[in-house]
Amino acid sequence: MKLVIVTGMSGAGKTTALKILEDVGFYCVDNLPIRLIEKFAELVLSGADGRREVALGIDVRSGEELPLLKNILEGWRKQELPFSILFLDSSDEVLIKRYKETRRSHPLARSGRVEKGIALEREKLDFLKEEADYVLDTSRLLTKELRQELEQLLLPDRVHSSLFITVLSFGFKYGIPADADLVFDVRFLPNPYYIESLRSHTGEEQLIKDFVMQGDAGEEFLKRLMNLLEFLVPKYEQEGKNQLVIAVGCTGGRHRSVTIAGEIFSRLLGPGRYMVRLEHRDMKKEGGR
Repeated sequence: MKLVIVTGMSGAGKTTALKILEDVGFYCVDNLPIRLIEKFAELVLSGADGRREVALGIDVRSGEELPLLKNILEGWRKQELPFSILFLDSSDEVLIKRYKETRRSHPLARSGRVEKGIALEREKLDFLKEEADYVLDTSRLLTKELRQELEQLLLPDRVHSSLFITVLSFGFKYGIPADADLVFDVRFLPNPYYIESLRSHTGEEQLIKDFVMQGDAGEEFLKRLMNLLEFLVPKYEQEGKNQLVIAVGCTGGRHRSVTIAGEIFSRLLGPGRYMVRLEHRDMKKEGGR
């Protein structure tokens, strides 16, 4: 069980950090009232709700209750409860710039200067920074770099990527999928539609796979495509993308695209690094070619 308290300066990236942690599998709760934290921790640390990785966002919005957290943390330390604190910080100059760019008001400077709100916030959060297991300065970090830092700090033993890949077959006659990131056209491959005995079958069946993959074109295409994906997919991952849709199309989405999508799925699934699923959008539609 892993419980991480995510806290820090307003504008330093706490909300972004929680979204990133949610993407990699954490159950995230933000701005829970301090008086409920002990009950919440008791629930998640007991494993009663089945959660394995939980992130709890806490910041200066807790108001007058915030000092109560110090005693709670001291009690957890004495009980040797398995939790850690991540404190996100940034320079005053960067925080001021971020507030000016977003035109949002600082929670402690609703009607005053941002600088004074930041100074007061640092004073109120000082005990949390002292207690923190990790202090991360986000002044110069891009979102993708913040993701990398969080994964290294909080998930050092995780083998799997947080990128979820969908391999989707479709028919061009029904339109290109709106959510496709990469689209590949396999209408150059042999088409079983024109063989009456094969027409009613689908690319999931071995006789159709054998027909589509006859000759060298299908295997050569897959070889070159997998080399391309081997280059591209880590680049998407580095940019912080958590969903990638690889769409493979033929005329009707019943034969050729289904066969090739299935091959791509198997080859991506093989190494076990990525979470991959296979979907055939148009395979069961009538009149597919």
